[in-house]
Amino acid sequence: MSLIVPEIRRSWIASVNPLAKLVVALLVGVTLVLSIDVVSAGIVVAVMVVLLPFAGLSARQLAARTAPIVVSAVLACIATALYGVDDGATLLALRPVTVTEGSLLLAVAILLRVLAVGVPAVVLFATTDPTDLADALAQLAKLPARFVLGALAALRLVGLLLEDWEALGLARRARGVADSGRIRRFLVQAGTLLVFAVRRGGKLATAMEARGFGGSTPRSWARRSRLRPRDVAVMVVGAAIVAAAVTTAVLVGSWRPVL
Repeated sequence: MSLIVPEIRRSWIASVNPLAKLVVALLVGVTLVLSIDVVSAGIVVAVMVVLLPFAGLSARQLAARTAPIVVSAVLACIATALYGVDDGATLLALRPVTVTEGSLLLAVAILLRVLAVGVPAVVLFATTDPTDLADALAQLAKLPARFVLGALAALRLVGLLLEDWEALGLARRARGVADSGRIRRFLVQAGTLLVFAVRRGGKLATAMEARGFGGSTPRSWARRSRLRPRDVAVMVVGAAIVAAAVTTAVLVGSWRPVL
């Protein structure tokens, strides 16, 4: 059973092989981690904005899924602008913080970098069914089947954790112990949820072992995962975009290696 809604599943990006999307996301993430500059991250963000409509996510869905990343990016940008290394002309001086041209440029680069790395990862998981991703990792990437199936089973339990959290909250409220002490309530409820998760994980591991999921013999797969020409094209285009972003940054002199 698919975990993504039909509207997203019918989108063009959702039809791409999960391994191809994962390769592109890794290429973008690893490349942008190597440098902090406005040009390379800006090019990736611009291309990302153009491609987002093809993901099949509505504006509301996209805002809800990317809100933590956007907030983190903005906070990192503000902190860098205020407390980053001073360089160039001073734009704002409010002791004990100052904003200079260098710190402001670095802050914008950090903002674009976080968005360029985080948003593609969100779109990847929003448009990918976990079972399809597991099939691709095991059959095409040749990762150990035991690891892939264990990760898939754990991912399938995320929804149950959310349901358990809501049930625990309702149960505590029905008993009259959830009306005060929000911090204490959160800690107690989180500890209870952890116990539930460990118990369920142990039972699931035992059941999977009993059914032969932990064996070392080659496994068969119900659905074949194949790389089609358009999947290869997606990887090639993704690599070309990353290469163009890096080349442009080097040519204009903004490439700033972290190491």
